[in-house]
Amino acid sequence: MNHAQLSLEIIPGSVSIMADTDAPRGQGTILLVEDEAFLREVTCEILESAGYRVLKSRNAAEAISAFNECKTIVRLLLTDVVLPGQNGRDLANDLRNVCPKLRIIFISGYPENVVTQHGIHEHGMFYLPKPFSFQSLTRKVKYVLEQKEERPY
Repeated sequence: MNHAQLSLEIIPGSVSIMADTDAPRGQGTILLVEDEAFLREVTCEILESAGYRVLKSRNAAEAISAFNECKTIVRLLLTDVVLPGQNGRDLANDLRNVCPKLRIIFISGYPENVVTQHGIHEHGMFYLPKPFSFQSLTRKVKYVLEQKEERPY
């Protein structure tokens, strides 16, 4: 069995992740919304090292601006549930109104039963608890992006 090797180097003002891992690789553009700077940078580094392009945002307003500039290529919204200003659930609804096929993963440090009370388990919406590992993040992202679209009959 192969185990992922992850090295995290923290230098003031930057984060560097070097991964020698069997974690899934992917492609596509992900809109990441996380208000905690360190977690935003680490998550971005993990996703980029797995082959994804990442648009980073600190809050819903920045995310909407980034999405409007790149909506034709954004395949996945990866957002914290609790954000300053507009929360992640409302942000997801707003972006889904523009792009109904947008895939969504909510991340949160709150227990899943607390988070699900806010109605995050709709079609195409998934949950990943914090803290998450390199592999759990990349596996969840790959899984969500590979989900087949439901076709109405």
